[in-house]
Amino acid sequence: MTYNAGDPLFKGSLVALITPFRDGAVDEPAYRRLVNWQIEEGTDGLVPVGTTGESPTLSHDEHKRVVEICVDETGGRVPVIAGAGSNSTAEAIDFTRHAKDAGADAALHVTPYYNKPTQEGLYRHFTAIAESADIPIIIYNIPPRSVIDMSVATMKRLADHPNVVGVKDATQDLVRPLKTRLEIGPDFCQLSGEDATVVPYLSQGGHGCISVTCNVAPGPLASMHDAWQAGDFAAVGVINDRLLPLHDALFCETSPGPVKYAASLLGLCEPDARLPICEIADSSKRQVESAMRYAGLLN
Repeated sequence: MTYNAGDPLFKGSLVALITPFRDGAVDEPAYRRLVNWQIEEGTDGLVPVGTTGESPTLSHDEHKRVVEICVDETGGRVPVIAGAGSNSTAEAIDFTRHAKDAGADAALHVTPYYNKPTQEGLYRHFTAIAESADIPIIIYNIPPRSVIDMSVATMKRLADHPNVVGVKDATQDLVRPLKTRLEIGPDFCQLSGEDATVVPYLSQGGHGCISVTCNVAPGPLASMHDAWQAGDFAAVGVINDRLLPLHDALFCETSPGPVKYAASLLGLCEPDARLPICEIADSSKRQVESAMRYAGLLN
């Protein structure tokens, strides 16, 4: 994807990478293969150790090692946005400083889950993170999992800090990107966190998507975003239609259970996730496999 002067810092098709496991440990060879395959297929950026990467059940040492592997294997070919979020501000700062030292291009920070901070608490949390290291910060706003929603007004306050450069928006509110663009400006990076709504999100001023589906369909999604940038909306529609059943199937149970099973069908890694995420049901496996075939990903 070509970048022009005045573009947001990140755009296009980015992947919320799964973390492969084997025998209970991080499967480093599989992870390195996954990173290379994503880049070869045209993915515009990699996001290790987000919630799709099972950050809640990785130890701190594992978390940091996965970021280091991703940065090392990527070798500067595409941006790496390291997951660094926590509901503890001190822990989030530690992960942010590590991401900077490891060579990541940015850090992704989820709104603090369970704590339910006020808007002022959110502002102070993200300001402390932004001031802790000189690295671009993407705010991950996902009310269904964090139980809080960052308002556009709070996002605007935070965007005044030079290190806060964008949002991963999983609100499913398709008016939100338009409101955010009008309040903050067109260069504030807006990335959808919802695969099934990415096309209308782009039409409202979004710049790209941090995608779960991209773990198993990087080529089609890269082509769809390239077609969007080129104004080939007919091609966008064809690809989007083909992938919709897969978007749905990958959330038929709690993510990343279904996407790890889908990845195993492609031989990318074992389907293993860490408890409390468990093996998906046989009926869910059938739904995932059917959607993979419909998308043309399996023979």
